[in-house]
Amino acid sequence: MGAGVQKQAAPGPGEHRRRRSRGRGQPMAEINITPFVDVMLVLLIVFMVAAPLMTVGVPVELPQTAAQALPMDQEEPLTVTVTGEGVLMIQTTEVSEDELVPRLQGIAAERDSARIYLRADGANAWERVAQVMGALNAGGFSDIGLVTDAGGPRMGAAADQPEG
Repeated sequence: MGAGVQKQAAPGPGEHRRRRSRGRGQPMAEINITPFVDVMLVLLIVFMVAAPLMTVGVPVELPQTAAQALPMDQEEPLTVTVTGEGVLMIQTTEVSEDELVPRLQGIAAERDSARIYLRADGANAWERVAQVMGALNAGGFSDIGLVTDAGGPRMGAAADQPEG
């Protein structure tokens, strides 16, 4: 990758010319690391850009609202997802209804914050979402944030004001 060939200088007057290995030079003992550094910098940039995009990967159709985003904690956000088929997931791990509360109690004992985010597919009935919210509360989380997509319909006085 970086080894080159070093040519010898021509012999001066009065010196005998020896032919060693048919005019080929000796290999250089230096390694050119510039291409290696270039590749590493490109990989570093790719990973720096891609890392924030890999947070929670359970695909759900979130309802759209006009709500503002909640402030972020110092800890990694803990999310519970209810898919359109009603499957419960903590982060990206599927859990049954019976083991949801015990797992949440174990997680709550290890965390500093009582905040948890609930992501529910819009196809779920409100009763199902309310039941999961009750389970989150029973699991030790009192600060429950509902995750929605921004840019949805506005209601009430906020709908009458023009956006600026």
